[in-house]
Amino acid sequence: MYSVHPLPAFKDNYIWVIQQDQDPRCWVVDPGDAAPVRAYLDATQRQLEGILITHHHPDHIGGVAALSAAYSCAVIGSAADQARLPPLTQAVQQGDRFQLLDWQVEVLAVPGHTDHHLAFSCTDQQGQQHIFCGDTLFAAGCGRLFEGTAQQMYQSLQALAAFPDATLYYPAHEYTLANLNFACKVEPSSFALQQRLAQCMALRAAQRPTLPTSREQEAATNPYWRLNQPEVQASISQFVAQQGEPQPETPAAWLHFLRLWKNAS
Repeated sequence: MYSVHPLPAFKDNYIWVIQQDQDPRCWVVDPGDAAPVRAYLDATQRQLEGILITHHHPDHIGGVAALSAAYSCAVIGSAADQARLPPLTQAVQQGDRFQLLDWQVEVLAVPGHTDHHLAFSCTDQQGQQHIFCGDTLFAAGCGRLFEGTAQQMYQSLQALAAFPDATLYYPAHEYTLANLNFACKVEPSSFALQQRLAQCMALRAAQRPTLPTSREQEAATNPYWRLNQPEVQASISQFVAQQGEPQPETPAAWLHFLRLWKNAS
């Protein structure tokens, strides 16, 4: 039986641990801090077999070098971004495939937050898909556009949306409540949003993570996946008018202004 376990790090990061019940080996995704990983390995007597890196930001790679040195594990990250990453044992790009434990993994290029951001789509032995999406897709949100364009982010989010409803997504931050509160401003009549906000508030009050999220949940409540909805467009249009900007005419333009609104909120 496989499981994915969140290790809290810093203020709101999650380092995801991929493991199997009867197998001591495990992998971690985006270990920005080595200490939580070391503590988990010691407590569970697991062996770190490898590390997946989605992008180069320090809160995602800060612990990689120490863990790699201590456990001589595999380190997999973007071939195009090697200059900004710790030393890799395997450099990958869009469409590459490899095996992680008994999972089949496909590499997805999802630029926007950074130029060379990757996601890792994993399929377990039961056919369930798990996508480790770093800072591209969040629960009810998306990452800031630090390097990429709104067009790139739109295409990346569309690529992540092109999976079955049961697909599970594992973002790297616990931003859910802030994103849902903002989404309620964008789509105030949405019962699905109000219901999800109440559920996630209860989870956080119990000190439990709101993640992973599913494609079905995101399709119903993530405004960046709902840019064609009339209420979403009406809300963005009002923000755009307040900025004195021309009204958006493309999905990428709608996303651009939605992200600007979120940045300013």
